Amino acid sequence: MTCSTLDLFRETKMLEKVNLLEAANQTKLFQYLKIGQLNNHALHVLQVENRTLDFHVHEQSDEMFYVLEGRFDIELDDGFVPLETGDMVIVPQGTRHRPVVKTRVKCLLMELDGTLNADNTGGSY
Repeated sequence: MTCSTLDLFRETKMLEKVNLLEAANQTKLFQYLKIGQLNNHALHVLQVENRTLDFHVHEQSDEMFYVLEGRFDIELDDGFVPLETGDMVIVPQGTRHRPVVKTRVKCLLMELDGTLNADNTGGSY
């Protein structure tokens, strides 16, 4: 399977400013762009449209979603968490969830490096 991940992040410890929305605008739909590393957590931006992932669980890591532009829902077993531009949510490890995206959204994801894979990204990582 091909990986549609880009890497803007360089393995240096230099201080570098990143404009999140500009970085997300560089990506194609469903393409993850790694923009940084925070300790052992990877930071990715991406654009998504008209996609509902399968329910999944991250056993080893929390997952953070920050909406840069647009809106989408995080579906849980007991309902939905609606997110709009400027909103952030942390899905605790072990929580069954899935993103439900109906219109174009640009977001920042942060999770333990190695958490994202083809099975929990709809095959696009």
